[in-house]
Amino acid sequence: MKNKKIVLKDPEALFNDFTREDPWRIFRIMAEFVDSFEKMSTQGPLITVFGSARKKPDDREYKEAVKMGRLLAENGYGVLTGGGPGIMEAANKGAHSAGGVSVGLNIELPMEQDANPYLSTQIDFRYFFIRKVNFLKYSLGVIVFPGGFGTLDEMLETLTLLQTNKINKIPLVIVGGDFWQPLVDWFGSTLVDEKMIHKEDLGFFKLVDSADEAMQHILSVHKKEGLVHTVKK
Repeated sequence: MKNKKIVLKDPEALFNDFTREDPWRIFRIMAEFVDSFEKMSTQGPLITVFGSARKKPDDREYKEAVKMGRLLAENGYGVLTGGGPGIMEAANKGAHSAGGVSVGLNIELPMEQDANPYLSTQIDFRYFFIRKVNFLKYSLGVIVFPGGFGTLDEMLETLTLLQTNKINKIPLVIVGGDFWQPLVDWFGSTLVDEKMIHKEDLGFFKLVDSADEAMQHILSVHKKEGLVHTVKK
């Protein structure tokens, strides 16, 4: 079977669309960077919490994420999430209940995602990549709860940036041994055995089972690095 040749009906018209649209897209991107950086720079010390948007208030992970948000606020940290439902809502809810900073970076999606009601600051994004820059640029740590493709993407990008030294060596804590252990085992066997990563790369994250353990690890790392925060009374 011969390969079909793809022919553009009007390549000149397609090129003209690019020249008309792309310069204005660049300005929109610049504006979104400037606006988000300006707002994020005033939020204080933040810890990013990633996790599934599908978890419900009765789920164990949701309840643990509420506790995580509360613990972070009680220890002087603001909570930064994607601003949506599930784990994001839970972490923001915990921070909100403790009177802490609760920031949500909401994204425009085909299936509209409403921001959760526990945000002290909401920033809306059109572009995923700008939103992801803000998560890590302004975070002193990252906590990852169970989640799907989006959570995996966020966790693995954080690991990649830590491995390549493109961000500061912030603590990365993965919560939920039952959920994450098979993936961590695969990291330690297949990726290490096949020499895709170094064994030392497994030290870029800490796997824990609870919000208490996650909080203890972040405090321990920050104490070692000399980072001290004022705890709200």
